[in-house]
Amino acid sequence: MTSLTLSIVFVFAVGYLCIAFESGLKINKAAIALLMCVATWTLFTLDPGSYITGLAEELPQKVSEILKHHLGDTGETLFFLMGAMTIVEIVDKNGGFNFVRKMIATTSKRKLLWRIAFMTFILSAILDNLTTSIVMIMVLRKLVQDRNDRLIYASLIIISANSGGAFSPIGDVTTIMLWIKGMITTKGVITEIFIPSLVSMLIPALILQYYLKGNLPQITDKSKQTDSDVFNSQQRGIIFILGVGGLMFVPVFRYLTDLPPFMGILLVLGILWTTTEIFYRGVKAKDSFSKRVSSLLGNIDMATILFFLGILMAVACLEEVGVLTQLGVGLDQMSGGNHYLVTGIIGVLSSIVDNVPLVAGCMGMYPIAEVGDLAVDGIFWQLLAYCAGVGGSMLIIGSAAGVVVMGLEKITFGWYMRRITWIVFVGYLSGMFSYWLLRTFLF
Repeated sequence: MTSLTLSIVFVFAVGYLCIAFESGLKINKAAIALLMCVATWTLFTLDPGSYITGLAEELPQKVSEILKHHLGDTGETLFFLMGAMTIVEIVDKNGGFNFVRKMIATTSKRKLLWRIAFMTFILSAILDNLTTSIVMIMVLRKLVQDRNDRLIYASLIIISANSGGAFSPIGDVTTIMLWIKGMITTKGVITEIFIPSLVSMLIPALILQYYLKGNLPQITDKSKQTDSDVFNSQQRGIIFILGVGGLMFVPVFRYLTDLPPFMGILLVLGILWTTTEIFYRGVKAKDSFSKRVSSLLGNIDMATILFFLGILMAVACLEEVGVLTQLGVGLDQMSGGNHYLVTGIIGVLSSIVDNVPLVAGCMGMYPIAEVGDLAVDGIFWQLLAYCAGVGGSMLIIGSAAGVVVMGLEKITFGWYMRRITWIVFVGYLSGMFSYWLLRTFLF
């Protein structure tokens, strides 16, 4: 590893530590992520010939093309995130989630915990862990007023969303990648990863329930009022179907058109936007202004979006200089070919760096074999789907769901690491053990 590569890794490590101790430094993590992104790529340009081939005069153009390529990949995630957040905000502000709230509402804190856990787990497999987290946080805000209790529920939402997304081919970005490349099949990942994913959610839920005691206060008449009084129940139902049903349609749209998922999100947003504008015809402007999409766009958390931009582009630089690939090779050599150990470590690493380049690096290092652990639906690929998805819950910045919930509920990195990380780790190992039992004695 060259001195320049070491410098890039050092800058990333320092930036990551600053993000980890954001609450102590009192500097927004988005600002640090953007600085880290620019610094790593600036170092890359000092000697691009170390990483890419070509004549000296061609290198600046090639660096520009590489940046645009990674920015395009990152932009897909950002536009998907912004579109999904806006759709959920529209549905929520116009009363679309009223029935979801009624389904899980209860005065018992522990009953609410279990209802939230299973609802999140199921929805994240149908939609995706990111969108599901946003939906459930919006519902949670209507049910729980105490901040300390809400932090526990919000943490469980992160855990359940990532666990639910791991066993579905469309529930997480990494499983989508493996599924599209033919390394796992729909039947294989659902039948063999469902139980480990469920275990990885149940164990933390069992532990977290002891953090909650007693009952929730009765919701007052005032707190029952929502911003949806303008619409009748039929209109609210249509908004819910278009919003949540549209999100479910995004994977279908991707399959039918081969267009990236963010295009499906933009389609759903356009349809929902048009529908609500039609519904607001005849409504006084002062009664509808705050709930129209043009106003709700201002509610998007741009700090979270910019944080995503900085982190993903910085990780892309690590990928470009070959650090992630070297790490994967080193892990394989160190483990002696033990794929439980390799994927287990990858899962832990996915809570530190983005799981997408980690999985992409593994897909590039290990070709599909005819038989054995590396065959289609083999142990390695299925464990990779499980570990990369569930492992991201160990740290709050280890997954898209965690980052979004962190922004929405203002959960600090330190609080989550002290209170939740060890609980997730216990569930993570329990899920892997259940997978070993299934592969050894059943499949």
